[in-house]
Amino acid sequence: MSMYITCLDLEGVLVPEIWIAFAEATGIPELKRTTREEPDYDKLMKYRINILREHGLGLKEIQDTIAKIDPMPGAKEFLDELRSISQVIIISDTFSQFAGPLMEKLGFPTIFCNTLEVAENGEITGFKMRVENSKYTTVKALQSIGFETIASGDSHNDLGMIRASKAGFLFKSPDSIKAENPDLPAYETYEELMNAIKSAMN
Repeated sequence: MSMYITCLDLEGVLVPEIWIAFAEATGIPELKRTTREEPDYDKLMKYRINILREHGLGLKEIQDTIAKIDPMPGAKEFLDELRSISQVIIISDTFSQFAGPLMEKLGFPTIFCNTLEVAENGEITGFKMRVENSKYTTVKALQSIGFETIASGDSHNDLGMIRASKAGFLFKSPDSIKAENPDLPAYETYEELMNAIKSAMN
């Protein structure tokens, strides 16, 4: 019996994209840019921090938006079932300051993510990545201590962990990413994803 850990992306897979929700709440379209359009996360975050500074927006405003975000319909039920058959880790490039309220709504699954640097006045001044290329690196580390991984995500930054895993699936991915990765199974519903994960574990 292999020991499996299922590694899931957060945004776009279990919850809506936080920055898109915030872009809509603030009416700042430039903040809609995500890793789907800009694969270089470092570049993307610096771009976002500059826009926040220009508009005088800080952590509190983003957290106010996050408080109104609910997980995608069926996400919590999917996670609950998955956690009954497999260890599950959410591996996300988001930040602990954003993820907290969403983890509560998902029943407190384990999440590995990054940290924002925030000034006393609430201005976001920078960010600290937990590790370079975090999703791929984390999956390789889990494998090095004796786990088989199954991974799923929707974006450019998920491809490393998906391809490095025993089984990997695209989930709710844009057509462009599906077209670039025709060999990866791509699913749209939690039921399909659950069946694929169960098959991979047998």
